Amino acid sequence: MKPIYGHLAGALALTFTLAACIPAPDSTPAPAPVQNRPAPAPSPTPTVALPTYENWIDAPQTPGDWAYRATGNESRASFGNGTSLAFQMVCTPAKQIVLTRPGRGTERMAIRTETSERALPAAPGSEGTVATLTARDPLLDAMALTRGRFAVEVEGQPALFLPAWGEVTRVIEDCR
Repeated sequence: MKPIYGHLAGALALTFTLAACIPAPDSTPAPAPVQNRPAPAPSPTPTVALPTYENWIDAPQTPGDWAYRATGNESRASFGNGTSLAFQMVCTPAKQIVLTRPGRGTERMAIRTETSERALPAAPGSEGTVATLTARDPLLDAMALTRGRFAVEVEGQPALFLPAWGEVTRVIEDCR
């Protein structure tokens, strides 16, 4: 072997030996100095605005279904979602229709239909806020024949937008 190759091999070995002894540069930057700044104020929680409608009849229908049941001298139409009752109409033996909105409310129940609107005197009952109408009250006809729905409003509770299905008419007819 030529002497130059020996010198070259020795120089390379010495270079790699020295390179292994020198530490690699630190690639992470030094941390920034800590400053004591006050914590930012929490941003306010956004409130969800409920949609408003110029005409109540444009509001979406309250979710749920009507169910009709006749027992003895009474017939009833109940509106709810299967787990909770939202509104009830009962024809009593005295030929009156009792409207019940579960929950606490004021002494007024408002009924709105396409052609009629009335605030009924109401009272707290064992099942909620109760209003009573005679079987021949024209408001009942307006509830049965309205354009697809009627509204029930009791202050302190969300308004109900109920479909005018056959169960409503059936209870009214049972009372007449």
